[in-house]
Amino acid sequence: MTDKTPHPAVPSNVAVSAEIALSPQIAVLPWLGSFLRPYRNRVMLAVLFLLVGSLSWLALGQGVRLLVDDGFVAGNAARLNQITLAILLVCALAAAAVFCRFYLMTWLGERVSADIRNRVYQHMLKLSPAFYSQMRTGEVISRFTADTTLLQSVVGSSLSMALRSAVTAIGGLLMMALTSFKMTGLVMLAVPLVLLPIIVLGRKVRKLSRASQDRLADVGAYVDESLHEIHTVQAYGHEAHDQQLFADRIEQVMQAAKQRIFYRSLLIAAVMLLSISAMVLISWVGARDVMAGNVSAGELTAFMFYAVMVAGSAATISEVIGDIQRAAGATERLIELATAPVDIGSPATPLALPLPVAGALSIRQLSFAYPLAPDKTVLAQLDIDIKPGERIALVGPSGGGKTTLFQLLQRFYQPTAGQIMLDGVDISALDLAALRARFALVPQESVIFATSVLENVRYGRPDATEQEVINACIAARADGFIREFTDGYATQLGERGVRLSGGQKQRIAIARAILADRPVLLLDEATSALDAVNEQQVQQALDYLMQDKTTLIIAHRLATVINADRILLLEQGRLIASGTHQQLLQSSPLYQQLAQLQLLS
Repeated sequence: MTDKTPHPAVPSNVAVSAEIALSPQIAVLPWLGSFLRPYRNRVMLAVLFLLVGSLSWLALGQGVRLLVDDGFVAGNAARLNQITLAILLVCALAAAAVFCRFYLMTWLGERVSADIRNRVYQHMLKLSPAFYSQMRTGEVISRFTADTTLLQSVVGSSLSMALRSAVTAIGGLLMMALTSFKMTGLVMLAVPLVLLPIIVLGRKVRKLSRASQDRLADVGAYVDESLHEIHTVQAYGHEAHDQQLFADRIEQVMQAAKQRIFYRSLLIAAVMLLSISAMVLISWVGARDVMAGNVSAGELTAFMFYAVMVAGSAATISEVIGDIQRAAGATERLIELATAPVDIGSPATPLALPLPVAGALSIRQLSFAYPLAPDKTVLAQLDIDIKPGERIALVGPSGGGKTTLFQLLQRFYQPTAGQIMLDGVDISALDLAALRARFALVPQESVIFATSVLENVRYGRPDATEQEVINACIAARADGFIREFTDGYATQLGERGVRLSGGQKQRIAIARAILADRPVLLLDEATSALDAVNEQQVQQALDYLMQDKTTLIIAHRLATVINADRILLLEQGRLIASGTHQQLLQSSPLYQQLAQLQLLS
């Protein structure tokens, strides 16, 4: 009689599109700037060293001019030596500035990436299960890893290169103008031709980069799903089919990447062709001016030195612009996560529960439908009153809304209509963390984390001592098998508790609830995975746990039903009968059928 009311399946692209539509539009640069702001001193130092380095390289052009005119052409060896030494000192200064700039920018890339991961993860923990029914976990993981890594590379390297190249290009143009205004004018005529492919093709690269990242996220989501369910994959011999499905997704990534690579390559080639062609033509004009005596050989050499620097800077910008465009697409995806609306949160001025919390529950005209299937009513006009310390068993056919009721009690979803009150206070008026701190949940499918036994049990109360954890495990009849492990309570349980049997997982989950010691217990078939001997032991632990606590139990076993103070029979989201086991056997045909087919099995 398990009620695992599923969230309606939604195609990934539809879900993601829906989520994007919910997210506010936030400009990429201001958002990144908010993460750089706390480190403004380091940013300013990095910019300072960038300027020092760029100006040092620009000064080399004048050194080259002096080397040619005052040293080589004039035949002055002493002056040649002085200028050469000065050039070497400028090179040393430029190298030191490069070291400082590279170190600071790389540090900033790592720091900003870490801060973004923290910010996004903190926000993701606030989002309700409705969000995760729309977006696959693998998609989220891809954004955490691939997108933040790309952003880290751009902030730490590509952005620095682009800024340095921009400063060098502007400075080079100014020095060229001081050297020969005529030839600089020709260069300025060529600049729009170089910028045109950067603007037009760069926009296309950004759009295709976003599509490429989305396809890569699909691959991550599929890998996450198939490997987590590897037992089922192999049990049904689905490997070949999954391999083909994976290969299809990889090809989709390649198709998206192929277009992006094509346009980025076209961008680089166009910029290089236009830059070099312009430089050759301007060199031809300059050589004629030298022959005519309008400029000196040193001035032409310096001008060509700057022209090469400007052309190299333009080429660098064209190369890194693709990375920056990809990072912009990745940042947009991260912004969508960081700004996804929190549909269930604490009120601005929450009410306080009367202390101590007694655990009285009152459900009034409660109705609910999942957001993705608003026409399908899961719970309809429920009216239930539960006294403090009362044990309530919820029974009924699968899909009756039992697990959904558990989720509504903890405000994982917002009721469509009606209200739930805890000790006379509407739970929607309570602080969310304070509300959930009153419930201890033991799910049917026990959640075990990839850490030690001790930390798994302590998840129910992180500040608990080791002895308190041991006491909880003894009460849950788990201490015996735990001590059989070589490392005892320090034993690592592996991903999803692969080292434990189903019954052992269940007892760890029960120990967690015992340790939490909360006034309201939600037991979702807590003994379903146990054999008869273990069930008797755990039932004793549960009896101890349920003392003086309000308990709601999704019932599967007869022993659970008989021990309940009251049984609520739910069918298709409606309460159709209430009473003790004997009362319902006499008054409810549906309950009689369930008792014969399931409770007594």
